[in-house]
Formats: sequence, structure tokens, C-alpha cells
Amino acid sequence: MKLNKNFVVYTVDGETVLVPTASAPFHGLGEGNETVGAILNCLKSDTTEEEIVGALAARFSGSRTEMAEDVRSVISKLRAIGAIDD
Repeated sequence: MKLNKNFVVYTVDGETVLVPTASAPFHGLGEGNETVGAILNCLKSDTTEEEIVGALAARFSGSRTEMAEDVRSVISKLRAIGAIDD
């Protein structure tokens, strides 16, 4: 899976913003923290949920189980707005 090409990721002062282009199926902005930014960064290339969890575990401290739950939640929300290509 990877981020749909019709979405652009911007990070400003530690806040991540997901911006759809005119061709995107979603019209609005998505905001997130540093963790969401790291997930979106992983999605710039084809990846899996397990690989994203591994990248987060290498970057942040915390429970790997909670990280996996967070990744699933973010991926689910991105799928709901058409931002993920499987």
C-alpha cells in the first residue's frame, strides 16, 4: 500500500498536514502530529503495516502493540478518505 498520488504531505513546526489535490476523492485537510507524519512518510513508497510499525519502533519509544494499533487506526482513516492505494 502507499499514499495516493492525489494527496500531498506538508510538515510545519512538527504538525503534519495532508492536502488533497483537485483530483482527490476527498476535499478538506487532514492534520496530525509527528507520529502521523512518520506514518505518512512511510507511505510515500509501497509498504506494509508491519514495516510502518517497525519504522515507528526505531524512531519512538513505547509499546509496539500500541504503535500497531495507532498505525491501523491512521491507515483506516486514510482509506476512508481515499488516500491509500493498495
